[in-house]
Amino acid sequence: MDTAVFRAWIVSAAGVIEANRDHLTQLDAAIGDADHGVNLARGFAAVTAALEGPAETDAPATPGAQGPPGASDAPANPGAVLTLTGSTLISTVGGASGPLYGVAFRRAGKALGAAVTVDLPSLADALEAALAGVQQLGGAREGDKTMVDALAPATRAFGKAIADGAQAADALSALAEAAAAGAAATISMQARKGRASYLGPRSVGHEDPGAASTALILAALRDVATR
Repeated sequence: MDTAVFRAWIVSAAGVIEANRDHLTQLDAAIGDADHGVNLARGFAAVTAALEGPAETDAPATPGAQGPPGASDAPANPGAVLTLTGSTLISTVGGASGPLYGVAFRRAGKALGAAVTVDLPSLADALEAALAGVQQLGGAREGDKTMVDALAPATRAFGKAIADGAQAADALSALAEAAAAGAAATISMQARKGRASYLGPRSVGHEDPGAASTALILAALRDVATR
């Protein structure tokens, strides 16, 4: 998987998040601040703009001239794509989602380094790094009714599929299916982290919005990488 695949993944994820913006917000309305879908859609819209690099102009180039402050080339490798995604989400998404998704993508990007292509084991390492970052920042474990309940089983299933010699399509399907199952499993859980934890037993019966968005993002990875 090269830079184009990773860029396509993030662009696809942005589209999926936008398409499910109202659904994610409704999930959050039940147990949170009712802004998860709106905030995440805004953040991913900013990410897609950032991935395009500095805007081109029709003005002739001036020798020695520099672009506007902050302008930079589009990311040159998969790790840079994920790092830029994380940094942009941190700066544009409010609430807990920005920092948590931000650290996930940035840790994954750091794990990939400057490699221009990524194989399945390297992707698995990057997802493990993302999970570790989320758990370190948020302090959540499986069963706490958070995005970890989608991300942890997904990374575990992905690693097992790779170890068992699965082809890329099958391994990525295992990743996405485990994330979806993990998100669905949060419905019966009582929240122990975040704003939802204030509801106590009343948080039972509602799907965690962070787990739901995590499943959507990983499904986008499967769909793009297996085209």
